Amino acid sequence: MMIVRAARVAALYWFCSVGAVVAQDVTLISRDGDVEISGDLLGFDGEFYRVQTIYGELTVDGSGVRCEGPGCPNLESYVARVGFSGAPTIGRVLMPALLEAFALRHQYDLTRETLDDDRFVYILSNPETATVLGEFTLRLSNTDEGFADLLANEADIVMSVREVRQSERQRAREAGLGDLSARGRSRIVALDALVPVVAPSNPVQRITTPQLARVLSGDIASWAELGGPDAPITVHVLDGASGIGQATQDRLLAPIDKSMSDAAQAHPDGPTLAQAVAGDPFGLGVTSRSELGNTWELALEGECGFALRATRRAVKTEDYPLTAPLFLYMPARRFPKLMREFLAYLRDPSAQLVIRRAGFVDRAPEEIAINAQGDRFANAIARAGPEIDLSELQRMVRILAPLRRLTTTFRFEAGSAGLDAQSRSNVQQLARALELGLYDARRLVFVGFSDGEGPAGPNKAIAMRRAEAVRRAVTTAAETANLDRITLETDAFGEAMPMACDDSEWGRQVNRRVEVWVR
Repeated sequence: MMIVRAARVAALYWFCSVGAVVAQDVTLISRDGDVEISGDLLGFDGEFYRVQTIYGELTVDGSGVRCEGPGCPNLESYVARVGFSGAPTIGRVLMPALLEAFALRHQYDLTRETLDDDRFVYILSNPETATVLGEFTLRLSNTDEGFADLLANEADIVMSVREVRQSERQRAREAGLGDLSARGRSRIVALDALVPVVAPSNPVQRITTPQLARVLSGDIASWAELGGPDAPITVHVLDGASGIGQATQDRLLAPIDKSMSDAAQAHPDGPTLAQAVAGDPFGLGVTSRSELGNTWELALEGECGFALRATRRAVKTEDYPLTAPLFLYMPARRFPKLMREFLAYLRDPSAQLVIRRAGFVDRAPEEIAINAQGDRFANAIARAGPEIDLSELQRMVRILAPLRRLTTTFRFEAGSAGLDAQSRSNVQQLARALELGLYDARRLVFVGFSDGEGPAGPNKAIAMRRAEAVRRAVTTAAETANLDRITLETDAFGEAMPMACDDSEWGRQVNRRVEVWVR
């Protein structure tokens, strides 16, 4: 029952249920005794109570009330408990490395306990008093299981190597978890990539993206079709329930309306796949960049573009066409203070260094001098079509030569004018940098490029509109930035600098981009 004896009620917020509190009767009484809220305690995060009342679920600031009843938590012994579930690619190495660095930064003691084969708990404690401050539980399953655990209230955060699916978004909304695709409901913690791999003894060194898709579907079954020996190809992929396995289907097979070959050998995780491919002289697999093992990475090539490997820089700029962001998905709830501090730490420059050392690609912006991009400009000259004349190429070099390219690049979803997931995150990242004054007294140029489908003139106009749209998105997001201190410009060169062939959707999507150049 809820009794209100005054018109003033504290502001209410959503927050994360931390699992340790069983629903029991409580009464929250304001300090002056004028307000009482009675109901079942659903959760306490060390600062806020979440109570189920006859009027619905309410969240109350604990600093303004005292708690009475059998369900009241012990405020002095509160432990922040947060559960992660999902992709082992994230949970096996990356999250433990970040938790260790976070504990070191705040001078906490960190211990790890194994709960079972796929669940671990990291315990943060005060080294002076040995008081436990927080418990971070990691369940290594797969992305599908991670979202299922979130919906079942068995996890607070999903570790995912793909974007949330429409069906998962719908179920989350129905469960009162909010829109998982909304701003603030996801965080790209690092970058990875889908990589084709073979045994080190395999003579084939390169493959086009369309060829790779046809190998996975079974349309190409012999190495002879790829310039190798006359031998059958054994296909190795990750299980279809895993995020990488689903990303392989979504990124490579869905665009050509194909399904995975029945003959493909599915593996439960990346290390197992890498071991199988390394020992199979006629095997070809697709795995994550962070789990290559002893395999050999094939470069992705195209007749209209130079060959690309999943280098750190190529992945960070999304020039490599199969970049895979690593997500943390979070419901519309309030997290304990310790967890909020950990999420804030993920943006810290020291966390980006930890991400790199763990074998992943960090998201800290870098500046690339033009003399380090000779291959891109050489390809622009070599592949310029009849509609791109020498004067346009000279204009491009003249404008870009004094500048340095940021690794922050913006690309668009297939068949859409909307930015992809990494680019939406890049908007927030660049906006925050502007707010912090990191580009004060500098010049930023948003440069639009297009694919080569259609006439060059309209393509250039489309590229300019995209550049202007990205600039508007960034400046709108940078609410507290003093834009008078920054010179912001836009330009476009259309199809003048292709990164891949336009004969496939993969190539066209890579070519449609907005780069940021800075001086």
